[in-house]
Amino acid sequence: MVKMGKDYYDILGIKKDASEDDIKKAYRKQALRYHPDKNKSPGAEDKFKEIAEAYDVLSDPKKKDIYDRFGEEGLKGGGPSSGGAGGPGTFSYTFQGDPHAIFAEFFGGRNPFEQFFGGRNGDMDEDMETDPFTRFGMGGMGGMGGMGGMGGMGGRSSSLTRQQDPPVVHNLRVTLEEVFSGCTKKMKISHKRLNPDRRTTRTEDKILEVEIKRGWKEGTKITFPKEGDETPTNIPADVVFVLKDKPHLVFRRDGSDIIYPAKVSLRDALCGSTVNAPTLDGRTVTVTTKDVVRPGMKRRINGEGLPLPKSPDRRGDLVVEYEVKFPERLSQSARETIAQVLPPT
Repeated sequence: MVKMGKDYYDILGIKKDASEDDIKKAYRKQALRYHPDKNKSPGAEDKFKEIAEAYDVLSDPKKKDIYDRFGEEGLKGGGPSSGGAGGPGTFSYTFQGDPHAIFAEFFGGRNPFEQFFGGRNGDMDEDMETDPFTRFGMGGMGGMGGMGGMGGMGGRSSSLTRQQDPPVVHNLRVTLEEVFSGCTKKMKISHKRLNPDRRTTRTEDKILEVEIKRGWKEGTKITFPKEGDETPTNIPADVVFVLKDKPHLVFRRDGSDIIYPAKVSLRDALCGSTVNAPTLDGRTVTVTTKDVVRPGMKRRINGEGLPLPKSPDRRGDLVVEYEVKFPERLSQSARETIAQVLPPT
């Protein structure tokens, strides 16, 4: 009689004639029941690992066949049948998998409790009468295929679609001069990448070159797909840079227009003024008016603003926004002169 050793079927709570789907359902139920994050009873961690080992064997047709015929000792190459006729021969199995990694791959994420149960605390219903996949519209997702190598996970093709992490967003501040001319920014990031074993990770630095097109508006997004951290169970996040204007010493921006606040004296505002307005490309535009300048009055110089983002050969306007400087005090003679010249209303 073959000495069975561990009864993997009993560990999962199923019969020997259980189907592949039965094995998946049994693992799902037992793994959720004994996961150490939810089950704080003594021995839960060991039980959780034992459940993972049972699933590792029974979900792999080759391992399952050897186990069914020769038991645990035959599976692990230690039984008297291991070298005999019809025996497993040189096959030798040792469970080296990470039960938490198996759990994560089965459920398609590193924290399935948060996904399925809203991250609530406390023990779960041991019977799990409501299938969490069905409850959250994920029915039929099943489990993983056969395991082998890579610590018990290599060569396994999951029937689950891995979820991509949310985008990693960074603000990218640029000057108006850089938007006017266009430029290339080099941004250094650090991200995790999988090692050849596809389980452990390393940290790598990478330079991302961000090409700023002429006239791009604030809020423009530049996306670098899948440059976020990589783990065995995720799709790396996209890295997104969002354009933000740096405050300018002279101008402020309004879309593709630039605003130049011009201060004029009260005398010039009343008698006529000339303003030498700078431009983003280093020139000066002279703006003369003989009209009375009222506070908040604007003059528009066509084509002296920023390039239009969709038609960079065309430009917005330079808007001169007048600010009238009133004197802090007047002499008595000045008051009398103004009173004689200006109308009362």
